[in-house]
Order: sequence, then C-alpha cells, then structure tokens
Amino acid sequence: METTRTDRFKTAILLIAATGLIAGLAFYFSGEPDVANAVWIAGVVPALAALVVEILRSLRSGEVGLDIVAALSMSAALVFGETLAAAVVAVMYSGGTFLEAFAEGRARREMHDLLSRVPRTATRHRNGGLEEVPLNEIAPGDRLLIRQGDVVPVDGTVSSETAFVDTSALTGESLPVRLRYGAEAMSGSTNAGEAFDLIATHEAKDSTYAGIVRLVEEAQASKAPMSRLADRWSLGFLAVTVSIAFAAWWFTGDPIRAVAVLVVATPCPLILAVPVALVAGLSRAAHFGVLIKGAGPLETMARIRTL
Repeated sequence: METTRTDRFKTAILLIAATGLIAGLAFYFSGEPDVANAVWIAGVVPALAALVVEILRSLRSGEVGLDIVAALSMSAALVFGETLAAAVVAVMYSGGTFLEAFAEGRARREMHDLLSRVPRTATRHRNGGLEEVPLNEIAPGDRLLIRQGDVVPVDGTVSSETAFVDTSALTGESLPVRLRYGAEAMSGSTNAGEAFDLIATHEAKDSTYAGIVRLVEEAQASKAPMSRLADRWSLGFLAVTVSIAFAAWWFTGDPIRAVAVLVVATPCPLILAVPVALVAGLSRAAHFGVLIKGAGPLETMARIRTL
C-alpha cells in the first residue's frame, strides 16, 4: 500500500527539522553564529506551523493536548533568541510524529493484508448449474462450491463427505484440518484439498472473518487506559507548566528561565509513546494471526507474570 500524503508531509517536516539542526551546528562551530541561527529558524518554522495547525484542529473538536507545550516552547525559544533549543524541540516533535505515522502506516498495511484475503464473489449452485454471485447476495441455506485454493467466503457446514481446510489465518494451526460432513467451516479458511460443497449458515457480514476484520479495526482505533489517563491530565499539566514558567520569569526577571522550563517540560516522546507502541503491537500481532481485542487488553498483557 502506498504511503499517504500525510505520511510524506510528516517525513518532509522531519527531514527539514533534522537538516536544519545539523546544518546549523556545522555553521555555528565554523564561526558563523548568525548563519546558524537563520538555518535553525528555517528548520523550526515548518514544524511549528504544522504543530499549530494540528493544535487548532484539536481545539475545534474540544480536545486539549500536551502538544501545546511543545508549541509554546518552540515559540518562546524563537522569540527570545534560543534558536538551538527551538530546533532541538522541533526535531523531537517531528521525529515523534514520523514514528506515529510509520506505525499507523504499518497498521494500514496489515489491515490491507487482512482485507485482501476476503473474496469478492462466491460460486453458488442454482437450478442445476453454477453462478458467480457477490458475497452480499449469499443467504443462509445457499449451497456453495469451494474449489481448491478458494477462501471460504462465509461460515457454513460441509455438505461433502470430507474437506481439508487451512485455518492458519484464523487459528495459527499450521497443518490442514480435516472436516467431515456436517462439520462447521469458518470463513477466512482456505480449501487445501479437493473441491467441496458448503451450506451457508451466516451472511458474509455476520461471518467469522468479517468479525475478525471489525475486531482489528476497533482494536487499532481504541485507546489504552494509560493513553486515556494522559489525555485527562493534559490540561492540568499544561496549566502547571505555564505557571512554573511564568513564576521563573517573574522571580528571576530573566525570560530565558521561562524558556528553559518550557523546553524541559516538553513531553514530545511521552505524547506519542503509548499510541505508537499500541498501534505497532496490534498490527504486528494481526500480521502473525494473533487477534487482540483492544488496546486495553494489550496493555494488561504487559503485567502478566505467569502463563
């Protein structure tokens, strides 16, 4: 699956910020501090602009995130001439968003792999012949022909004497499973033997594989308790950070002290650590056929000590 425009944009922001930081350091140590400052500013501005746009979108939807601290620290550092600090924060922020985009991109690819296994049509017995029909036209009771190599399109019962199906995509079982007449065959399994007939017991949307796809989608969209906790405390963290920065400026009379507080308090890695880890974990598990119900259960698994 191709990378999206957003992924390419985030990659470009990271490259600009990182290049600006490195080039600025090279100019600074070459005795060109003015050029270094200009280069650092050029590297920070795109990242800061992208961050401000993202913050405005969040505020319009009623969400207040920790990324406001990153925007404040970059802005204050630029205003008071601490361009190197602003460049470092810009690289931290853009690097975090790049990792998030990378994890989400991998999740999209895993989901695409899941969806690519879903057949679009099925072969149905009708009036003594065979017809190809879309999955949404299959009803319980329809008799289907499952050819060798076909993916079982809907849940049903075997109507032939015997059938061999590969259920590795569903259960992880590496060897084909033998099913006798009347046994249940799950959608998403693959016919590993001769062609057999199947009596549909569910519509496609209510079958096992469709449920698996929905489960993975819901799991990737869910938030873990740790992530929800960070969201709940974001406004309080922002208020405390700004208060400490203002107090440092007020009592010392030095605005650089306030900038230092904002830069140190910038939680760029913490903002993205939880969602990146969870999305990557869920998508990787799906790749190996392990289905985790959601972000919460995945986080709970980290506390397991005995199996």
